[in-house]
Amino acid sequence: MVADDDTSTADDEAEGDATTAEHDAPATRYGGIIDPIGTDVVLHTDVATYSDLAAAAKADGFVQLVDLTAVDYLTYAAPRGLPAGVVAERFEVVTQLRNPDSGERIRIRVQVPADAPAVATLFDLWPGSENLEREVYDMFGIDFVDHPDMSRILMPDDWVGHPLRKDYAVGEIPVQFKAASNIR
Repeated sequence: MVADDDTSTADDEAEGDATTAEHDAPATRYGGIIDPIGTDVVLHTDVATYSDLAAAAKADGFVQLVDLTAVDYLTYAAPRGLPAGVVAERFEVVTQLRNPDSGERIRIRVQVPADAPAVATLFDLWPGSENLEREVYDMFGIDFVDHPDMSRILMPDDWVGHPLRKDYAVGEIPVQFKAASNIR
């Protein structure tokens, strides 16, 4: 209900300005910027605070690591619809967590620069992340710092390059067919 008379003071106006400034700042959770898209809560963070955000989420009940993958945005123009305060980089590591008690899911998106493609491992928090991180390393070349076995998991050890990078050359494998004499 709004009063008919204006009894606001300079202090009230200053407080209103501070409240407006607070509303202009992006909302955060566990230190990550909240991006209200879809039904999941999406949190954006940087490489430096990725593991801290993940640890805070786990402490709050997000004990199930659902997925961990990466995206190469080489051919996409920035800013890709990222919230204010998030600097677009070539790579993005995406981690999906679930709180089994509440059923809530959160997605953590961290921008990873092409010149230093590395983030902290989540292995100490979720040992099940080991193979997911190895797959991201193998396919995208993103290193997970302090991972217990940062080696290829899908490609041979002597394979050169990372096949899911957008600048990876598409190769050809010759296919040989045998003549089938009994098929009509």
